[in-house]
Amino acid sequence: MPEFRTIDAGEAQIRVALEGSGPLALMVHGFPESWYSWRHQIGPVAGAGFTAAAMDVRGYGGSSKPGAVPDYRMEALIGDILGVGKALSPDAPFILIGHDWGAPQVWNTSLIHPDRIAAVAAMSVPYFGVPQVSFDLVIKQVWDDKNKFFYQSYFRDPGRAEAAFEAEPRRFLKGFYHAISGEAKRGDFPVDQPSDFPLLDGLHPPETIGAWMSEADLDYYTREFEGSGFFGPLSRYRNHTRDWEFLQAYKDRKIEQPALFIAGDKDPAYSGFGMIDDPIGRMRNFVPGLEVAEVLPGCGHWTQQERPAEVNAALVPWLASLKGRVV
Repeated sequence: MPEFRTIDAGEAQIRVALEGSGPLALMVHGFPESWYSWRHQIGPVAGAGFTAAAMDVRGYGGSSKPGAVPDYRMEALIGDILGVGKALSPDAPFILIGHDWGAPQVWNTSLIHPDRIAAVAAMSVPYFGVPQVSFDLVIKQVWDDKNKFFYQSYFRDPGRAEAAFEAEPRRFLKGFYHAISGEAKRGDFPVDQPSDFPLLDGLHPPETIGAWMSEADLDYYTREFEGSGFFGPLSRYRNHTRDWEFLQAYKDRKIEQPALFIAGDKDPAYSGFGMIDDPIGRMRNFVPGLEVAEVLPGCGHWTQQERPAEVNAALVPWLASLKGRVV
């Protein structure tokens, strides 16, 4: 296990797993995960001569768990990242690496604070610029108005999803992890259901969900969520409009830093739930410094956990190339 530190990030206490020394490479996880989702990357990144740091986002694990939905808006999460960076790399810009919800966090931190972020890597979720409309409006038009189930609609009302998931955290985590992995089959995640369909009823994982997620791994995640609950993690989905309003001030900017992107071709988030053709080509318009872009065949949403060897084979040399160039 790496060393753990709790860092005062200003408005939140953030638990960070640390290994190695050198320029800071800070890893930011997504939903429903923790620092542990980077367990296969921490050692190799540290071995390449970096301070490898994987944080628990606020609301998760050992970090602060404020009790209001707006506490989980993008602006606040960016503040946590900058606070951790200030503590661990006070005199030099640092590198960000994010997955799932961690990807928008690292993309937007890099956009807004180019003086602090030397380079950025993201997995699963591409960057297409500051959105023109709130994703709440997209959800309404594409799913809600047609009475079609969408998991983010199910997450919207505080209390409903929390009650279901906290009653059976292991069942939820196992089902959710499997349902959007590369091993999932049609019917493992609810799609053709009405808007009010209870998500747990539509998750049907096999007895074991694949070599990429052992029973011990699932045990660790389950313990973390038994301690933290799901309010903070789910509240990320309840801030689409606040985030959209906040980001409008930066709509004329691009992400100019060196960048890396990796996704799986079976990941629904990579294609914007099927709404985006050629995501990498489109992303280059907004991330002109994109140096590495890989799509892993047969890989689902949990990129760095499902395919750690392939992710590390792309990520670690790219990080090494940044030494003497931007860090």
